[in-house]
Amino acid sequence: MTYKIGVDGGGTKTEGILVDAAGVIVARHLAPGCNPNIVGPEQARLILTDVLGALTSTLSAQPSTLSSSPIVATQLFMSGLPGFWLEVAASLKDFGHVTAALDSLPILELATHGAPGLVIHAGTGSFVAARAPDSSIHYAGGTGWRFGDPGSGYELGRRAISRALLELQGWLPASRLGPTVRDHTQLGDAADARAITRFYYSHAEPNRIIAALAPAVLRLAAEGDHTAHQVLIESAGELLDLATRVATKLFPDTPLHTIPTGLSGALLIHSAVAAALAPRTRLPLTPITASPIEGVRQLLLRSSFSR
Repeated sequence: MTYKIGVDGGGTKTEGILVDAAGVIVARHLAPGCNPNIVGPEQARLILTDVLGALTSTLSAQPSTLSSSPIVATQLFMSGLPGFWLEVAASLKDFGHVTAALDSLPILELATHGAPGLVIHAGTGSFVAARAPDSSIHYAGGTGWRFGDPGSGYELGRRAISRALLELQGWLPASRLGPTVRDHTQLGDAADARAITRFYYSHAEPNRIIAALAPAVLRLAAEGDHTAHQVLIESAGELLDLATRVATKLFPDTPLHTIPTGLSGALLIHSAVAAALAPRTRLPLTPITASPIEGVRQLLLRSSFSR
């Protein structure tokens, strides 16, 4: 019996699976996020090593007649620093043929199943990934929180904080965003805009703490808060505009409404967001509810298991 390993390494979590030749998952392991831009290259490598070790330990108790490792290939789908992950992949031994690619590929697979189309993703970060009619793969965005992740958890949190600070300064009508942001800082009810600003600027992990506000904004929007809903749509709308530009350029002779387009990530598959975005584009937006690791499994199944 031979096996393959697939790893989805994102900013929030790292998930690995061990599958047999039929694509059946025989082992699974979860670990913290391994984006080297967030945790650093050394910690990212350690997290991946932990995941691979946990998966291969499943095989150690199984009898084998093979003279070499039963793992014929390992596919890494990782966020942040593609060059770093290519180096890591080249250094791995006893894991068969090891490849490294961006973590957007499994989500694109879920959206298009190998056919031309695109996927719009908004999680901790955001990106648009597309498979053109000639099967080439293209990416837009995904450059990280410093340079623009429209529609992402970080961008939603940043917009919410910006709006809340203006409310607390008295320049905009008060909404539930102000108290929500204040509660997020845990500075107390007396905290003013200056104290809240100082809290976020001085935090050791500003991108993480700002992105952590996103679920609260989603909750407010779901409860009918108009201001939170508007912030949400403004953030997601910018990402949708990017997707439309990608589709127009890669599919110049194809009507937009015929191009398969998946929506991925908690921010975009939220019912209020999906409903609000639909009238803004001719792309047929289809929420993806399957986990990215299912996309990894499908990619493993489509590839050869021969040595």
